[in-house]
Amino acid sequence: MQERLKARARELLGDGVVTRVLGWKKGEFSYDITPAVFESAEELERDFVFDGFCGANLSKYLIQEASKPGKGKILVFLKPCDSYSYGELLKEHRIAKENVYAVGIPCEGMADADRIRARGIDGILGIEHEGEDFLVHTLYGDERVSVKEALAERCLSCKSKRHASCDELIGEEGEDVPDDVRFTEVARLEAMTPEERFEFWRGELSRCVRCNACRNVCPACSCENCVFDNPASGISQKAAADPFEENMYHIIRAFHVAGRCTDCGECSRVCPEHIPLHLLNRKFIKDIDELYGAYRAGESEDGKNPLVSYTEGDVEPSVVNERGRA
Repeated sequence: MQERLKARARELLGDGVVTRVLGWKKGEFSYDITPAVFESAEELERDFVFDGFCGANLSKYLIQEASKPGKGKILVFLKPCDSYSYGELLKEHRIAKENVYAVGIPCEGMADADRIRARGIDGILGIEHEGEDFLVHTLYGDERVSVKEALAERCLSCKSKRHASCDELIGEEGEDVPDDVRFTEVARLEAMTPEERFEFWRGELSRCVRCNACRNVCPACSCENCVFDNPASGISQKAAADPFEENMYHIIRAFHVAGRCTDCGECSRVCPEHIPLHLLNRKFIKDIDELYGAYRAGESEDGKNPLVSYTEGDVEPSVVNERGRA
């Protein structure tokens, strides 16, 4: 698939359809794949990669890249989950669609390097799908790991193999995935007592170092001026002074993206402390589905999400309040 993507990118560059390509390249380590912009066929040939470690969602980078004056169209490769974030940003007019050529690509699931290393596999040089396994290339030879044992959490609970929005599709389109697995962990938390849930989140959020990685990578966090960057707020760019500030940062962020979060899982992927931040957002998604009807942010490029639209069938505040006390 990597060579196929590179070939298509070279074609679109050569034909003048696009002036640059948003894709992935290796970082410091082979499993540390990072988003990158390529402006020539030579750069593509030298640095472009696509393998089982390309979990980074490219959609947010389009906010800046697709707004550069006089730069022309940019080609972006979107996995199915990325395409929902792209669709939501189009809906919110954060991306100028006329400046983007989106190519949908299939995804069999992305690997979590930490889960692979936990199995005693070190010196990772690369990875590829091979049937039901990942074939991991290392300094010490090749190792096989079951896909299910190495997949990133968000891929274990993938919501769809179908693209929400793209201009062109490479490979075959996939299908939706049932939600029965996706909300399993949320249901486990809901079954706890309020005291147990509080202790769970205190234990998780107490590890937060306020690096802002979750906010910076989140496609739904697209405000040009963030409240947490305001020097007059008293909480600007600082580590939390107490448990209240630890809770406040993440709860406020979750509320800000409610109804707009596409459950891409980027927040948890980049967290250096491995806090399951996606569960906060997924709880809101589950509640919205139950209170307002099934809804997927980013599934369409227009319309409004349930929290910013009104119908006579909307749930009454008393129902919401009662659920909140449960």
